[in-house]
Amino acid sequence: MTTNAPFKLTYATMFNPPEELHERFEAALAEVKAEMGKEHAMLIGGQDRKAKTAFEDHSPIDTDWVLGYFPQGDEKDAADAIQAARLAAADWGARPWQERMVLLRKAADLIDQRIFKIAAVISMEVGKNRMEALGDIAEAADLIRYACDQITANNGFIKEMGHDPLAGYKATNYSVLKPYGVWLIISPFNFPAALTGGPAGAAMAAGNTVVIKPASDTPWTSRLLAECFRDAGLPDGVCNYVTGPGRTLGQALIDSPQVDGITFTGSYDVGMHIFRSFAQGTYVRPTILEMGGKNAAIVSKNADIEEAALGIVRSAFGLQGQKCSACSRVYIEKPVFQKVLDRVLELTKKFEIGDPTQRSVYLGPVINRKAYEDYQAYIDEMYKAGARILTGGKVLKDGAFAKGYFCAPTIAVDLPHSHHLWKQEMFLPITTVMAVDSLEQAMRYANDVAYGLTSGFYGSLEEAKWYFDNIQAGVNYANRPQGATTGAWPGFQPFGGWKGSGSSGKNAGGLYYVQLYMHEQIQTLIQKA
Repeated sequence: MTTNAPFKLTYATMFNPPEELHERFEAALAEVKAEMGKEHAMLIGGQDRKAKTAFEDHSPIDTDWVLGYFPQGDEKDAADAIQAARLAAADWGARPWQERMVLLRKAADLIDQRIFKIAAVISMEVGKNRMEALGDIAEAADLIRYACDQITANNGFIKEMGHDPLAGYKATNYSVLKPYGVWLIISPFNFPAALTGGPAGAAMAAGNTVVIKPASDTPWTSRLLAECFRDAGLPDGVCNYVTGPGRTLGQALIDSPQVDGITFTGSYDVGMHIFRSFAQGTYVRPTILEMGGKNAAIVSKNADIEEAALGIVRSAFGLQGQKCSACSRVYIEKPVFQKVLDRVLELTKKFEIGDPTQRSVYLGPVINRKAYEDYQAYIDEMYKAGARILTGGKVLKDGAFAKGYFCAPTIAVDLPHSHHLWKQEMFLPITTVMAVDSLEQAMRYANDVAYGLTSGFYGSLEEAKWYFDNIQAGVNYANRPQGATTGAWPGFQPFGGWKGSGSSGKNAGGLYYVQLYMHEQIQTLIQKA
């Protein structure tokens, strides 16, 4: 997103926005509040559809706020959405790729036009502060455009190959990437715009039709995105949107033999369940899985203390630690351990916690009651293991916090490194910190997890090169005060993970991502000379 001034919003630039962004966000927030409590529909085959029952979408800021009512879709709705996508697939996939790019770029433009309203919904629905919410929806538009850019730059992935040396014949060979057909997008609550719009846009750019199933905590954001695709003029059935429980509607989508591929973003356990369920089909079908992280920041004795501390706290506590890229582990060389820790604590204590739609607030609530209760359980575990909680370690219940799920940002030390919470993704505003004897020891610890999503490093240029050569993660940042482990942006830092963090080895918003939504066909034609 850009404004009238020469400012482009990304997660790296969001810390000093022009005043116009705040003014327009606040106007949109008033509009969204006036629309709270309305009934919304699914979108199947271009038609709105309601269900026999609806569920309430509550805000984690104040659980008395009912943002809207959304259909409790069932197995029949899943089947109908897939059927609508199947009926639209042949025409959409056969269209010239240039036509698809025009429509999807128009959808990205509509997202830009509606960015402030959608951001206000994200802030109220997820609990993101306003700048993180604006970044989320701006990223969705840029991810769609980046997929279109890659299709265009590669001429629709139609490539002439070598000519067979056949006497008396003319031989031509083409490599053509073609869509699979129907693609299922299962998106998470924490980036309901970027991680819905991004994969859906890539799948449709590649020529697939899609069924979007959002997290039950964030149905409104995904509905608004589906409307942008519809209003851009995509044919009926190309983009379908359904809501309902994962155990019924979601599982019916996964189990359908009519689904040709799945993109899922969420926890490792759910991702592996989807992977195994989808493998029960007649043949192997592609799954693109992004399954979280346990991301480490390493701080050398040669680091800039201020930049390291600032990057750590921004990545540890942005979106209340509910990012798969959150900085949840910090390893600091002993000569600077206390200095870095003191500054991290000082910065953490300055964060304002509260209603994240307010301009001054950095930390909002966690997403729901389960996350709220998990936070308390993890804190209890740490205390029992002998850890010291230097700040935070408590839920906030008084005054304005009484009806929301607010948790204080927490920094713990002295947690034994053998404890499972050093390796388990908590997805909460909790970070564990440890002093190390050497960078080599820190690297061993950083790599000794099932995950490999993001990481951060602070030190000399020579040390940074060593770090890049040895870290086992997909997205890595050195000496970045804007965020030690967070803040990837399409075309700048394509986002994806190694090991248990991802299935494809290719990063979204990068050079090799949109091809995951296509399979290769070789076309050989022989003619007599």
